[in-house]
Amino acid sequence: MSLINDRMALRRQFRQARRALSQNQQAQAAQQICQQVQSMPELAQAKRIAAYLANDGEVSLAPTLAACWQRDIATSLPVLHPVTKTHLLMLDYHLHTSMTRNRFNIAEPQLACQAIRLLSEHTLIFMPLVGFDEQGNRLGMGGGFYDRTLANLKNYAQQPLLFGVAHDCQQAESLPIQPWDVPLDGVITPTQIIRTKRNH
Repeated sequence: MSLINDRMALRRQFRQARRALSQNQQAQAAQQICQQVQSMPELAQAKRIAAYLANDGEVSLAPTLAACWQRDIATSLPVLHPVTKTHLLMLDYHLHTSMTRNRFNIAEPQLACQAIRLLSEHTLIFMPLVGFDEQGNRLGMGGGFYDRTLANLKNYAQQPLLFGVAHDCQQAESLPIQPWDVPLDGVITPTQIIRTKRNH
C-alpha cells in the first residue's frame, strides 16, 4: 500500500472511531482534557493559547477555553486565511467574539485586522488531529493547513509549544509521515500527556 493510501485508510479508521463515541463519552473526554491541560506547568506561564472548535468528532476544548478565561489567559482560534487559501490566521477569541462559518462550515471568528495574533504571541497551540503516535507524529485531515501555517516556526525566536489533542482511540502504533509534517511537542488525550522532543 502506498504512503498516501496508507494515510487515507488511517484517516478513515480514526475518524470513524471518534465519530462513534457517544455524547456522554465526548463530554467526559472534554472535561478530562481540561483537567490534563490545567495540570501542565506550561499553562501557569501562559499569557495566550490557541485552541480550536470541535468538529467531526474531535475532542471539544470548550471547558479548556473557559478554564483559561478564568485564569486570565487570552485565547485564539484559527481562521482560514482570506488570501493565502491554504494557511491559517490566529484570531483573538472570547465570549463576545462575532462568529461566522468558513467554507468547511466550521465556526470561526469574523475576520478583523485588529484581532489577528502572531504565532509568537502564543505560549501553547492546541491542534486537532485525526491520528497520532508516541513519537509525536500527527495525522491531520489532509488539508495541510497547520503544516503550512507552522512550517517556519523553527525560525522564530519565540516559539509556541505545539500539542495535539485527541481521543485515546486515535492512537496509532506508528504513523507514516511526510517530510512536511510538523512534529508536535506532545499529545494530550483524556488519559495521558505524551511529551516528545521536537526537532527545532
